Amino acid sequence: MVVFDIGTVDEMLQSTLISAFPIVLLIWMMTKQRALPSHIALPITALLVGLIQLFYFHSDGRLLSANIISGVLSVLTPISIVAGAILLNRVLAISGAEAVIGRWLDSISNNKVAQLMIIGWAFAFMLEGASGFGTPAAIAAPMLVGLGFQPIKVAIFALIMNSVPVSFGAVGTPIWFGFEALELSSSDLLEVANQTALINAVAALLIPILALKFVVSWSLIRQNLVFILLSILSCTLPYYALANWNYEFPSLLGGAVGLMVSIFLAKANIGLGTTQNTLNKQSKVPSREVFFALLPLGLLIVILIVTRISPLGIKGLLTNTNAWFGIDIGGSHLGVSQSLVVSLDNILSTSVSWSYKTLYVPALIPFVLVVLISMPLLKLSKTQIKEAFFETGQRIQLPLVSLAAALVMVNLMMLGAEQSPIFLIANALATLTGDSWSLFAALLGALGSFFSGSATVSNLTFGGIQQTIAMQVGLPVNLILALQSVGAAMGNMVCINNIIAVSAILGIHHQEGFILKKTILPLLVYGVVAALMAIVLS
Repeated sequence: MVVFDIGTVDEMLQSTLISAFPIVLLIWMMTKQRALPSHIALPITALLVGLIQLFYFHSDGRLLSANIISGVLSVLTPISIVAGAILLNRVLAISGAEAVIGRWLDSISNNKVAQLMIIGWAFAFMLEGASGFGTPAAIAAPMLVGLGFQPIKVAIFALIMNSVPVSFGAVGTPIWFGFEALELSSSDLLEVANQTALINAVAALLIPILALKFVVSWSLIRQNLVFILLSILSCTLPYYALANWNYEFPSLLGGAVGLMVSIFLAKANIGLGTTQNTLNKQSKVPSREVFFALLPLGLLIVILIVTRISPLGIKGLLTNTNAWFGIDIGGSHLGVSQSLVVSLDNILSTSVSWSYKTLYVPALIPFVLVVLISMPLLKLSKTQIKEAFFETGQRIQLPLVSLAAALVMVNLMMLGAEQSPIFLIANALATLTGDSWSLFAALLGALGSFFSGSATVSNLTFGGIQQTIAMQVGLPVNLILALQSVGAAMGNMVCINNIIAVSAILGIHHQEGFILKKTILPLLVYGVVAALMAIVLS
């Protein structure tokens, strides 16, 4: 089977191998014994992809340059989010609020598994549903480090955990926006959402346990297995139930329910190993201290929810694209909307464009806004404020280089429409598998997230391919799209952008390759579960 007409079989094979080579090289550079850090490996890979596009695919130089410019500008979105998250984390740490939160959590339960499930699973689950954009790891991971867990282990744990809720992250954006171009009916879209939630819910019975293994021992997991399973189900059962009639709130409301249930279970010592809850029990932390320590996080969540639910009207105010003013620059048009959406259209007189939603990307709102509100509430001195900003600036320098290179690489990999490197790789996978495609469809979704760092972008990029393959080989279209959605979510745990971001937030240096090697196994387990569910649901 050939999905796209790109020439002879020999030409297709050659083009596919050349397209895949930079990715293979990148993985090797970042995972070999003396691994290269991402701020070196990624620019090398981006340069190689650019050379291949220019000399092998004979891409137009102007179009190539425009995509490079767009990729560099696109770094503003992830780096501003990372900077905002680091700034809030530094404010909480310097003010002592982080220590208070740690003591409070110990007063609920000093059981490490309970703390990991409450913060790294249920709390992060809810945050993903509200915002996405890497916000869960940005907030939950520093809290866990503050409780005494090792940063490198927390990074791996947070990346693996931030998978199941991603399909419905940012109020369902990967579903309703990611598949928008396919023009699915409401009933079809709801079926895709329902099957996505079911597959993710089944995978969730294993994935959090695998994530925990990177932080605590198997014996501790076994002692607390009942609590772990109850905490998992407290999120995934409402998550799946909601997905039967809605594709915006499964993660948000499922996480909220799961968080409340998990805290209740921990307080009541239900399902927890008794020996882990009788030692070094912390005395109760004064309610006033807890309130002010948690207030910034509470404000963060409230602002995220209020600004992301369309019917409330605030989202529209923050994303209004009606022009305020604009200027033409060398064939490009730089515009600013009434909601401060900055856009650069027709870059170098091409069809390439870029935009940044200043008020909607979770950077100024909510992170910086919450920081500004929190400074007087937490009684930070001018010296402490300067320290927080200085440390933030220091931490984002190398991630800025890595992320810019990654985004340039992504843009260049996608350049060429149906003959782009990424499409050639996808087409080769479909050609090899034929009517067994349902067993591998999720891996294509994961590939999209690995490249782009976004489940939404993965669905936008590969949704059409998945739909075409399903129709050509006679597979259920909605099931294949659900597998694409699941794959896009599970791919978050190996995404280079996410690994760089969480490493920057936790102050981890030159360990991206190590983290990638550790997260691949849970990804493959997730893929096997998706394949088995594809057989069941076919």
